[in-house]
Amino acid sequence: MVSAVAMAGESPGAGAASVRAAAASAQAGAASARAAAASAQAGAASVRAAAASAQAGAASARAAAASAQAGAASAQAGAASAQAGAASLRAAAVSAQATAASAQAAEDDETSATDLVLPLAAVAVVGAVAVYGSIRRVRRSRERTTPGGVSASPAVHADPPLAELDAEACAALVAADDRIRAARADLGFARGLLGAAPVAPFTRALSEAEGELAAAFRMRQRYDEGVPEEEAARGHALAGMIGRCEEACRRLDAAAEDFTRLRDPDRALPHAEARFRDLTAHTATAQNLLATLATRYAPTATSAVIGSVEQAKDRLLFATARLNLARQELFSGEREAATRRLHAAESAIAQAAVFVEGVDRTAAELRDAEKTVPAALTGAEAELSTVRNHVFRQDEPHPRLLNADAVLASVRQELTSNRPYDPLGALRRIVRATAPLASGRAGVLPAAALSVARASTAAAEDFVTTHRGAVGATARTRLAEARRLLAAEVDGDAERADELALEARELAEQDVRLHGNPTSAAPTGQPQPDGTAGAVLGGILPGDPTDENGYPPPGFRRS
Repeated sequence: MVSAVAMAGESPGAGAASVRAAAASAQAGAASARAAAASAQAGAASVRAAAASAQAGAASARAAAASAQAGAASAQAGAASAQAGAASLRAAAVSAQATAASAQAAEDDETSATDLVLPLAAVAVVGAVAVYGSIRRVRRSRERTTPGGVSASPAVHADPPLAELDAEACAALVAADDRIRAARADLGFARGLLGAAPVAPFTRALSEAEGELAAAFRMRQRYDEGVPEEEAARGHALAGMIGRCEEACRRLDAAAEDFTRLRDPDRALPHAEARFRDLTAHTATAQNLLATLATRYAPTATSAVIGSVEQAKDRLLFATARLNLARQELFSGEREAATRRLHAAESAIAQAAVFVEGVDRTAAELRDAEKTVPAALTGAEAELSTVRNHVFRQDEPHPRLLNADAVLASVRQELTSNRPYDPLGALRRIVRATAPLASGRAGVLPAAALSVARASTAAAEDFVTTHRGAVGATARTRLAEARRLLAAEVDGDAERADELALEARELAEQDVRLHGNPTSAAPTGQPQPDGTAGAVLGGILPGDPTDENGYPPPGFRRS
């Protein structure tokens, strides 16, 4: 009985001890759970660090190709960090689960910590996996961007194709050249009306614009010769041409407002009408002169000015109509319209002057060449004699020497035949035959080469000026290069300038043929009765003559 009671008394104490032991175990489990939670938080921090590393890697991937490899390395480091974070989280989750299992025997309030740890661990693991997957996608997309696995930096804007830029450069050259040619005509009328001093600032502005355009044409000539060779450099060269042309036009724009104020249509109209009357009389004289040249020289001697008188009359016919309209509009107070009509008339008169004065210049060139041919023959024969005696062996005739001898003999025969011949053509043949052999000591031959080059360049210049509505950039480029070589006055450049001028004239004539014959609409093949077709060909009117907005090209005047 006593022992039973004693055992009964001892049992409550043992139970209490067991409870206390269980509570201690629960507290230990809770502590372990809190440690696991701290480990999970550390893992989450590692995940956030991995995500930041991944973002840095993605930003690096968007950088230039040079920094893309560094971005890839950063992304790989981020991936490794994410994997380590994920492994740490998984270990923390296992530890938390084990601790939670040992604490399930404790009281309900003691097990709440483990209930919070498990969701946090799961979320952290999912986040780590998502970050790692994002890094992998960035790496795969970067590897697909370029064959070498390094992405090119995204371009802000793509450069236009070379062909497109080439067409833009050609258009800019033509537009700037037209503008400068129109400005020369404007300046000529203003100088005739006001004198040289008042127009001096505009003369300087025109000279500056011509310098910019000359540089652009020089760049174009080198471009056509294949310099530079690299595609990127050629694109830069085309952009440079466009920039030069724009600068040339800006120089004229800067003087446009002052030039407009300088010219009063009330004074300019009578001056244009007087110039028109003088040219009308001059055209008749040029027609008689051209007929005389046709009987005195071979047809090739006057081929450059055949039809010039008829085209001059055509431009004057157009000018007549525009002058009449300008006077009517000025009388009715429509000053803006009158100024536009007057400008068109002045442009036509200026081109008529080019045609007529070209006949006069050709006559003078032929007379000078006719006097020079005998002396050039003598000088060439002396040069060849020197070459024959000091350079080549007598028993081994040189092909170039034989050719030069044949050319000189042919020219001398033409001189003694008393038949019409082409003096400029004869000089050109002498110069070309002896140039590869001559030493240049005979002063008559360089002078002859210069005369020939100047004549061909002037003829090409006249053709481009009076047909600028159809002539393209290539012909103008060759002409500009011929002018540059003539201005340099370097030995040997005259022959090259002559070749370029002849090429420019040929290319310009091809452009006109492709553009169409402005007189083809007339049934008899003569110029149209109102001169409109010729004005279109001369760039005075647009292709659609019913729309004259912006025409003629502005020159010093703003369009």
